[in-house]
Amino acid sequence: MRVSVMLAAVTAAATGVVAGPAMAGAMKTGGLTSQPIGHYEFCRTYRDQCMPKRGSYEPIAIDRGVWADILDVNSSVNMVIEPRSDLEIYGREEVWTYPDAAGDCEDYVLLKRQMLINKGLPPSGLLITVVRKPDGEGHAVLTVRTDRGDFVLDNLRTDVRLWTDTEYTYLKRQSERHAGLWVSIEMPDRVVVGSVK
Repeated sequence: MRVSVMLAAVTAAATGVVAGPAMAGAMKTGGLTSQPIGHYEFCRTYRDQCMPKRGSYEPIAIDRGVWADILDVNSSVNMVIEPRSDLEIYGREEVWTYPDAAGDCEDYVLLKRQMLINKGLPPSGLLITVVRKPDGEGHAVLTVRTDRGDFVLDNLRTDVRLWTDTEYTYLKRQSERHAGLWVSIEMPDRVVVGSVK
C-alpha cells in the first residue's frame, strides 16, 4: 500500500470523516440571489467581513488538527451561548451580530465562523447558509467547504455532519468568492427509486 493512500485512510479513520472521492458531498450552487436583510445590516456595521475574498477558493483540506478545530468550535459555542431570539435580546427581528452570552442561530454562525478564521481557516471555506427546517421555519448554519464535502455546524446539533446527512432544505449561502454576495443552492434529488423486478 502506498504511503499517501495509507495516510489518507488513517486520517479519515481518526477524524471520523468518510474517505472517498474528493468533493463527493459538495453543495451545487446556482446563480446570485438575494442577501438576507440581517446580513445586509451586519455588512453595514462590519464592512470588512463582507468583501471579495482573496487567495485560493479551494475547499479546506481536512486533517486531524483541522477536524479537531471544527469540532471544538462547534461544541464550545453551542455550550457557551444561550439560545435566545433577537426579539428577546434587542426588541426587534433580524439582528445579526457577534453574541456575548446569548443569541439566535445567525449569531452562533457568525461567532463560529470568526473563531475558525482566527484558527487559520480561510473565509472562502466558511459560509453562512440559510436553510428551512422540516417544520418550515427558517434557520442558519455554517457550511465548511472541505475536500471531503461540505459539513454543517449547527447550534441545534452537537455533532458535525455532511450537509446531505441533515434534514434541512438548503436555500442559499454566501458566495465563496465574495462574502457580501449570496448564491442559491441546488438540492440533490432525495427520491429513492426501488428496483424493478
